[in-house]
Amino acid sequence: MWLLNLLKLSFKQLRRQWLRTILTVLGTACGMFLYLTVETFQDGLRNATEVQAGDNTLVVYQDKRFCPFTSRLPEDYMRQISEIPGVKNVVPVQVIVNNCETSLDTVTFRGVPADLIGNYFSTDQVKATDLATWKQYSDGALVGKELANRRNLKPGDRLDAAGITVRIAGVIESEDSQIVNSSIVHLDFLQKASRRGLGEVTQFNVQVENHKQLETVAAAIDDRFRYDRTPTHTRPEKAFVANTARDMVELVGFTRWLGLAAVVAVLFLITNTIIIAVRGRINENAVMQSIGFQPEHIGWMTLAEGLLIGAIGGALGCISAWAFLQTGHFALSSEGLSIVFRINPMLIQKAAIIALVLGLISGIYPAIKSMSGNLTDTLRSV
Repeated sequence: MWLLNLLKLSFKQLRRQWLRTILTVLGTACGMFLYLTVETFQDGLRNATEVQAGDNTLVVYQDKRFCPFTSRLPEDYMRQISEIPGVKNVVPVQVIVNNCETSLDTVTFRGVPADLIGNYFSTDQVKATDLATWKQYSDGALVGKELANRRNLKPGDRLDAAGITVRIAGVIESEDSQIVNSSIVHLDFLQKASRRGLGEVTQFNVQVENHKQLETVAAAIDDRFRYDRTPTHTRPEKAFVANTARDMVELVGFTRWLGLAAVVAVLFLITNTIIIAVRGRINENAVMQSIGFQPEHIGWMTLAEGLLIGAIGGALGCISAWAFLQTGHFALSSEGLSIVFRINPMLIQKAAIIALVLGLISGIYPAIKSMSGNLTDTLRSV
């Protein structure tokens, strides 16, 4: 009960210096906003580039090529790849982008054969009626949810980019960064619309029967075409993303230092505010002790002030970061590959806990200072 009363008293103390408290809370909110945003970027980077157990997809690209415009593989490679032991299925993919450089608003067209679309992504992620519409129209497109939100697209709309115009048949909801930020169209349509010609694709997506066979199958594919007219370079899909978009990965990776700086700044900001408050209440604390408050009560009250600032500022920072990321639909793309930044509820929980811990730690030193000193000497100064 006494802890609850001290918590109420701490809140009243903060309210007395309302301007200083508001500025500190806003500073804490800014710090936690930056931290949560950076952590979301890092999480998106890990999901897009780190190969995990169970990943069984390889990307076959033309050797020594880096941009979709420069990779040109014969479509008839598909038959030879499917004959390699350990290969489950093969999907030829034509990739056309409106911008090969690093950008926040890149439109990526991925041409896939209609009869193999179920091997490229799970058709459970799109409505059956939308899938039927896509198969019905040669210029139909299934757009990823992030691309649709960013461009305000819905079924029936038209999308025009990179000199290609398509009819939106449906929206795909997927956890795959490359699917959710792309427009899936018919392979033959994209080959004609891009004037690349039939019988030529950008890459092959290969699923292996067992994820432990990734390296073996990749080596076998490259050996098969080593002395062919178009040599290949095969890597796991996420390793392909990490290697192809190196500049983008380094850029996002650098932001972790910003997150660390934000945490340190919040710690010093709250500590400084509470120290100033404690110094201004030396005589007041002495009077409180003279009427029955124990030194530990004063210490707990000081700790509670830091905890309240951390809790309120952390809550504001988490809410603002969530709103910013949810409405922004941010996706960083380079050379047709995307890293999508979607906020994870676990990251919000982590940021909230860190804000509370920072508030508690910030109050430790001021709490110790508030309990120190000789009561008689302090009362004489009053």
